[in-house]
Amino acid sequence: MVRIPHDRIGVLIGRRGSAKMAVERRCGVTLDIDGSTGEVLIRSEGDAVDESLKPLQAVQIVTAVGRGFAPDTAMMLLREDYALHVINLAEFAGKSRSNIERIKSRVIGENGRARRNMEQLSGTRISVYGKTVSVIGSAGSLRRTVDAVSAILGGGMHGAVYEKLESANRRKKSEKMILWEESRHGPD
Repeated sequence: MVRIPHDRIGVLIGRRGSAKMAVERRCGVTLDIDGSTGEVLIRSEGDAVDESLKPLQAVQIVTAVGRGFAPDTAMMLLREDYALHVINLAEFAGKSRSNIERIKSRVIGENGRARRNMEQLSGTRISVYGKTVSVIGSAGSLRRTVDAVSAILGGGMHGAVYEKLESANRRKKSEKMILWEESRHGPD
């Protein structure tokens, strides 16, 4: 069972039930959504217990929609190496509403620029919703982005965070080039 905010129930259901049906079809589950409590019961379809990770992925997808992602973006979690990470802003700002709003705005940036920059540099997707910042991405990218967001939440400078992400991109490209060269010419 997953509980999502009331204002995200309609997003999870989608127009004419399209988002709900897509999750059910792609994950082989049934979603029972209680509109009054926001509770979503996820049940595997069929008699046998599904040995795949699809029901667990459905939990992650529902959680991602509840944390502000569009259903199409949340469906990225069906990719084999993708995961969701949720950062609780109270860990950085305490319970003060004004402190939470202040650090949320640091992650978002002016006109959404900081969030967009981190997404582009890391290949991840970021959602700032309620008292959380959530990230969807592949394993390595997810870790780098969570570190970047944590640095900004902790007061780090945006430029330094972007440079670290750019450096990781350069390193990753260099490693790919070496592998490509080795596959063409054999190891030295």
